[in-house]
Amino acid sequence: MIVAHNLQKSFGKHRAVDGVSFSIDRGVVGFLGANGAGKSTTMRVLTGFLDPDSGHVEICGYNIADDKQSAQACIGYLPEAFGGFSHLTVIEVLRFCGEARGFWGGALRTAVHRSLEMLDLGDAADKKIQTLSKGWRQRVWLAQAILHRPPVLILDEPTDGLDPFQRDQVRSLISRLSSEAAILLSTHMLEEAEEVCDRIIVIRQGQIVADDATSNLVDEHGRLATTFRQLAYPNTEVGQVFA
Repeated sequence: MIVAHNLQKSFGKHRAVDGVSFSIDRGVVGFLGANGAGKSTTMRVLTGFLDPDSGHVEICGYNIADDKQSAQACIGYLPEAFGGFSHLTVIEVLRFCGEARGFWGGALRTAVHRSLEMLDLGDAADKKIQTLSKGWRQRVWLAQAILHRPPVLILDEPTDGLDPFQRDQVRSLISRLSSEAAILLSTHMLEEAEEVCDRIIVIRQGQIVADDATSNLVDEHGRLATTFRQLAYPNTEVGQVFA
């Protein structure tokens, strides 16, 4: 479903992504790393939002450089800090996104209703985006990502801004979707990765430093914290991370 081969991307003299390669067929893969490690840049390259300096991406068999439209039709993308459409209502946003995906008439109504229901957005359907809290807006952006039932989901901090109950709902939804989709999920919440991810990729300074089953990376208590700290912050004591 997702194939990244030797991706490289620089901004000026800074190499944000440096030889990243991996593939995902089904299930939820956690994409972890410190701030600035290259997670969001990699995800933008995977979606075709950014072109790599070298390397290539395949989505559902389509090389995104050669057939971007077909590749992107397979992707549901939730970028970090999504914004915009503040003057539209929730249902107007979803209708707009559905039409952009080629849905019309009954198919559009069905897709919008399904997304509203899956994210429990019915009570907010007629409210303008600008009136919603951060948590409600985040659920709207996730709803647009799953609207067309994509076989690939790329989610950058999907539960950011949600309260604990909403996080549980979204994590449960992601787990259900994983049976029929390849999901790459970036998160700073290690307990989220522990709960929903079958596999973990850790990136540091633009390079992958771990790619393994979650069960092989957790400690005896099922926690990722120790392994993640060693991989993301090598040779750094806990107290030095924020120094």
